[in-house]
Amino acid sequence: MTSRTRTTRGARRLTTAQALMAFLCRQYSERDGARHRLINATWGIFGHGNVAGIGQALLESGAAMPYLQGRNEQAMVHAAVGYARQCGRLSTHAVTTSIGPGATNLVTGAALATVNHLPVLLLPGDTFATRPADPVLQQLEVPTAGDVSVNDCLRPVSRYFDRITRPEALIPAALHAMRTLTDPAATGAVTLALPQDVQVEAYDWPEEFFAERVWHVRRPAPDPYELAEAVRAVRSARRPLVVAGGGVHHSAAEEALAAFATAAGVPVAATQAGKGCLRYDHPADVGGIGHTGTATADELARDADLVIGIGTRYSDFTTASGTLFRHPDVRFLNINITGFDAHKLAALPLVADARTALEALTTALAEHTPGAEAVRPEAPGAEAVRPAPWAEAKARWERRVDAAFAADDPAARPTQAQVLGLLDALVTDEDIVINAAGSLPGDLHKLWRARSPRQYHVEYGYSCMGYEIPAAIGVRLAAPDRPVWALVGDGTYLMNPTELVTAVQQDLPIKVVIVQNHGYASIGGLSDAVGGERLGTAYRLRGPDGSLTGPPLPVDLAANAASLGMRVLRADTVGELREALADARASDRPTCVHVETAPDAPLSGPPPAQAWWDVPVAGTATRPAAVEAREEYDRHRADRRRHL
Repeated sequence: MTSRTRTTRGARRLTTAQALMAFLCRQYSERDGARHRLINATWGIFGHGNVAGIGQALLESGAAMPYLQGRNEQAMVHAAVGYARQCGRLSTHAVTTSIGPGATNLVTGAALATVNHLPVLLLPGDTFATRPADPVLQQLEVPTAGDVSVNDCLRPVSRYFDRITRPEALIPAALHAMRTLTDPAATGAVTLALPQDVQVEAYDWPEEFFAERVWHVRRPAPDPYELAEAVRAVRSARRPLVVAGGGVHHSAAEEALAAFATAAGVPVAATQAGKGCLRYDHPADVGGIGHTGTATADELARDADLVIGIGTRYSDFTTASGTLFRHPDVRFLNINITGFDAHKLAALPLVADARTALEALTTALAEHTPGAEAVRPEAPGAEAVRPAPWAEAKARWERRVDAAFAADDPAARPTQAQVLGLLDALVTDEDIVINAAGSLPGDLHKLWRARSPRQYHVEYGYSCMGYEIPAAIGVRLAAPDRPVWALVGDGTYLMNPTELVTAVQQDLPIKVVIVQNHGYASIGGLSDAVGGERLGTAYRLRGPDGSLTGPPLPVDLAANAASLGMRVLRADTVGELREALADARASDRPTCVHVETAPDAPLSGPPPAQAWWDVPVAGTATRPAAVEAREEYDRHRADRRRHL
């Protein structure tokens, strides 16, 4: 029998891996009448567990399934996730790895995708289904279960998981995978574990399996009863506040949110994932909310009698660990496409697509004729056009932002806030700023002036160090005409710099800003606050007493980036940094800007946290710092409230 691909009696003879690639090339998503290729490329690092299967199948696919080479399996997932987020979850990438360590390296990326409800298709190799020899190279043996492999680590972080132990089992599994990837309520990481022998096994596949399929991304409408209850709640509220989450962006509901906020006279605060749903200068926008939020938003939250959550999971950063919403009669109305999130905080649920629900709610409110019910002065029906009640508070916050951004001495070493200020002065609506971990997310949430819906790309669901550089690659692949910035601290850079090589290989002119502060600045501050005294948070040589209190480590991250092929610009002063950022933005090559920052000044740096975050403190200790921290912790913990 020939090994060539052949078609017989309505069937096509292919290996399992070849069939999977052919199938993926014919899958599309569709929403609002626009169609998108669902799996636009496949990332891969090859080993014995996938080189003869998926690797060979990619060769057979040619240009129909573009191949992207990565350096680290986790980073490849981050790149695919960045791509999917920029594409509004309507397109994504696949990621293939070998068995063993290559497969387990996917776990962190998969968790990030699933936590953030972002689609990615994972295709790890797996050990032999036929078990010709046990163990094979890189196989984990489990004495009590013969059907377990390391790929089972991916089960709890995947929204759908299957192990394809027979070629024909791929047919239902592949369909389930596509269903999950395009389900707006259930999407996340999808894993099809592929035993290395099954990948290369030939099978006669029905032609129908390769038919073009279009997966409709639905926009569920609100239930009439739930909508009526929501309208009643909004009408009766005196101090409503919207908390906009990532679901607003996922639904492309930014315009619908602006229309609702304007019509209802409601201020809009944003989570990390929701920031940018309104422009920073929109009258209804009051900035970030919660532990890293603005004073404007957090004060409104403390007084709100109705909190309208839209596409948010209500993380502890958003709720200030249950201490933020303090009105004695506060109620919650949650618009969410998942019933799980819609019912949080004992809320009135409005389970629906965010855009569809907002449009229905706005229409229903417009039909209301004020009668016996109280109407807010700023609500529909009020004739006078005047500034919103929160306008002055917002203006005060903007002055604090201006003070933190101010960089008047060109010869001074810049602070981290000034780095953001210089970038803020440079970018336009087109730029995209990416970050995930360290002290930068807090400063960005409080200070950044988001100008367009997809400019602010901060991954804070999983807050994964090492996300930024590969995500920038994925975003640039999705938006090839937009400037893409990855902002990384030295800690994050050292976690995962390898995809700089990929940016160079792909000739993607991403702009990477390396902020060198010699350690884990964010955790250093937190350590101080909880009595940890900054143990293990600075990058220092050993001192005379053996502790890590000596001089800073003699590392040169700029030289490291240059060794990986990047164009590197060093900036030591405010003036040099201003020039370097402008140079990087104009560059058509992958470029790093390296800057060593000065500590933020207490009076002119970023404002401190405007709300609490619960990080437990030792219940008993002998060191004074921990004892004092525990006393402060108990004071804050007393304000916690369960909303029932």
